[in-house]
Amino acid sequence: MRELDVIIKKYQELKSQNVRCILATVVHVEGSSYRRAGARMLVDEYGNITGAISGGCLEGDALRKALFALDRQENKLVTYDTSDEEDAVIGAQLGCNGIIQVLFEPINYTAGNNPCELLKTVAKQEVPMAVSVVFDLDKTQHQQGTVLVTDENEAVLGQQISNDLQQALLFKSKEVINEKASYYAEVTTEEKTHFAFIQIHQPPVKLILVGAGNDAQILAQQADLLGWKVTVTDGRPTHANKERFVGSCQVIVTKPEETLKNINIDNRTCFVLMSHNYNYDLSVLKLLLGNSETPYIGILGPLKKYERMLNELADEGIEVSKEDLAKIHAPIGLEIGAETPAEIGLSILAEIQSVLTNKGARPLKQKTEPIHDTKQNQFQKITL
Repeated sequence: MRELDVIIKKYQELKSQNVRCILATVVHVEGSSYRRAGARMLVDEYGNITGAISGGCLEGDALRKALFALDRQENKLVTYDTSDEEDAVIGAQLGCNGIIQVLFEPINYTAGNNPCELLKTVAKQEVPMAVSVVFDLDKTQHQQGTVLVTDENEAVLGQQISNDLQQALLFKSKEVINEKASYYAEVTTEEKTHFAFIQIHQPPVKLILVGAGNDAQILAQQADLLGWKVTVTDGRPTHANKERFVGSCQVIVTKPEETLKNINIDNRTCFVLMSHNYNYDLSVLKLLLGNSETPYIGILGPLKKYERMLNELADEGIEVSKEDLAKIHAPIGLEIGAETPAEIGLSILAEIQSVLTNKGARPLKQKTEPIHDTKQNQFQKITL
């Protein structure tokens, strides 16, 4: 389950019990940090934490700040400077050399557009959305918080803000969705200057496992831990059933030629052909050829199996395009010396992640630049 889904689930529980809570969101990072902007945690009035804004090093102090803001019932912006080694609480213990801005927002259950309700709407969608959080680096000023969510069609849900600010956020939100990258904006209106973090929120990866063998069970569990939506298809009801797969999996018993009938393919739908039945895998592969949406088709098995598939397709007069050849990964997975089903699953999921993020999957120690792109950390000025 995704972290956001866990937070929303906890929010629903606290709301039903009328237990007060507060949402903490990392809204800006300068330098290094364990979590990037957009990391969130929910704190209830008893001090219980759901989610995380760091690797565990900020949570203790953040809990105190959260309870203080919850008691005051006002949004609060807190700065953590992990580069300050004189700070016995923060700096000397981390060595991250980063400045982290965290916004705390008490949740009003009676408000239908409170931050958690807005995030709940985002979590339900299967399309990319942008979440706008507005704050002021002058901590004495009012912190507006999570004010707007929008999709690529500019369908809007949010809190009441000035028209100028809303139009600026809408304009940049569309850009964020199109470019699939979050954005920091400095918006100057007639009233004042606002700082905003506009976060891209992608729907979960949809992983389609063609084959319901024992190795598919393990791969489904691993993908579920990542918060991916898993669908398992197989022609054998003895293998494809809910008793064999984690509760969140969709399990479909189907003939290979009907595999795609109940699957909505988008640009985050990835296929792994692992039925251990050559003809079954080949039949599904034929269905996927020419599909412009799916970014990844992995085929379990040796190179000889894949070469045989290509030869048989050629014999049938089926030409595999360059675009399809680029998205087919056979043999499947990254070379990490995987032997066991769990290790093979790890190599498969890592390869899919690298394809979706367009990363080379090289060791981080080979990078000469920072792990994260620091260019995106700068506020871009927008003057209306």
